[in-house]
Amino acid sequence: MRRRISVVLILVLIVFGIYSFVSSATEKKKKDDLYRQVELFSDTLAIIQTEYVDDVQPRDLIYGALKGMLSSLDPHSQFLDPDAYNELKVDTEGKFGGLGIEITVKDGLLTIVTPIEDTPAWKAGLKTNDRIVKINNELTRDMTITDAVKRLRGKAGEAVNITILRESEKKILEFKIVRDIIKIKNIKEAKILQDYIGYIRLVEFRENTAKDMDSALENLKKQGMNALILDLRNNPGGLLDAAVKTTEKFIDKDKLIVYTKGRRPNQNMEFVSLGTHPIIDVPMVVLINEGSASGSEIMAGALQDHKRAIILGAKSFGKGSVQTVIPLSDGSALRLTTSRYFTPSGKQIHGKGIMPDIVVEEGRIELAASPEPEPKTQKPEEIFEQIENKEKPEKEEEAKEYSADNQLMRAVDALKAIRIYKEIKQ
Repeated sequence: MRRRISVVLILVLIVFGIYSFVSSATEKKKKDDLYRQVELFSDTLAIIQTEYVDDVQPRDLIYGALKGMLSSLDPHSQFLDPDAYNELKVDTEGKFGGLGIEITVKDGLLTIVTPIEDTPAWKAGLKTNDRIVKINNELTRDMTITDAVKRLRGKAGEAVNITILRESEKKILEFKIVRDIIKIKNIKEAKILQDYIGYIRLVEFRENTAKDMDSALENLKKQGMNALILDLRNNPGGLLDAAVKTTEKFIDKDKLIVYTKGRRPNQNMEFVSLGTHPIIDVPMVVLINEGSASGSEIMAGALQDHKRAIILGAKSFGKGSVQTVIPLSDGSALRLTTSRYFTPSGKQIHGKGIMPDIVVEEGRIELAASPEPEPKTQKPEEIFEQIENKEKPEKEEEAKEYSADNQLMRAVDALKAIRIYKEIKQ
C-alpha cells in the first residue's frame, strides 16, 4: 500500500514538474518575443532620429508611438498626453457648450450613440448610428473620441459644422448646429397614462437619478399606479453606480445586477442590489432601442434576467466595456479597457446589446415602393475617399412623422394582457 502511494506521489511530482517546465518555457518565450519587438522599436526610433529629413523631438516620437499602440487595441483605449489628461480631470459640468450627443468609434468610424433629447443635436435631427465624417470641414479619419470631443465642444452660442453619413438612407448630410449649455434632467416625464399605468422616461444616469426615481415612483403611487412602463430609449448611460442604485429599486435585495470580467482577479467585480424596499409587485415593461447604451443596458439586462420586467422595443447599442485611467510619470495617462460588463445570467453586453423579449421597431408611415436592396456596408477608407472627392450630398427628404408611439402603445397592451391573465388565473 505504501509503495502504491509512493508511486502515485512520484507521478504527481513528475506531472507537476513537467507542467512547471512547460509553463516556465512558455513565459520565457513570451519574454524573448517581447524583448525582440522592443529591440525592433528602439532600432526604428534610432533610424528616424538619424535619417529622417527633419529633426524630431524624442517625446513627440514616443507619444506618437503610444497613441498608435493604444488605438490598435480597441476604439475606447487611448493614450492621453498631459493636456488631454488634465482636460479629462477637470469637472466642466455646466461650464462648456456642446451639441448633446454621446459618441463612440464603431467599425472604424466616429459614430453617434444617441442624441440627447431637447439638445441642439436632437433638434437638428441627428440620429443614432449616424457616422460623423467631418467636423468643421476636417475629416474624422483616425480621429480619437477625445479629439472629436475637443472639436465638438466650445463656447455656447458658437456654431459647429458637421457632415454626417446616414447609411440607412444612403445619404451624406450637412448640419450647422449652434452649441448650447447642456443641462440634462434625469427624468423627463413621470405620469399616469391610462388605467393607472405609470410611465417614467429616464434620460440618463447621474448622481441624483436614484433619488429622482424615488420621488417619481412615490408621486405615481399616490395617483394609484398599479403597472409601470420605464422608458430607456435613447438613454446613453452615465454613472455605473447610479444605474445600479436605480435598478435595485425594482429587484429583491442581494440579487446580482451586473458583473465585470477582466484578465486580472482585481478587475472582476460584482454589483448586487442593496435596496430595502424594492417595488416587486408592480408589473413592468422596459422600452429600449438602438440608442439605449451602457447603464441603460445594464438595467434592462438585469431586469430581464431576473424576470422582473418585459423588455420591449429594438436591440440596444451594445456598449459595455470598462475603461481605467492609469496615470504615467510625466503627467500623461493611459485610458485602457480593463474589463467588460456581463448581465446576471452571463450575457456579454459589449458588441452584443440587449435583445428585447418583444421586438417592436419604431413605427413609421411609408409610401409603398419597389423594394430596394440592403445598403452596402462600406469600409471607412471608401467612405473618406467619397468625402474627399466632394460627392454632392443628397437632399434630405422631409421626415414623415408617425403621430402615435407604437412601441409605447404595445407596452400598454402588454401590461393590460398581464392584468387579464392574472384575473383569469384568480
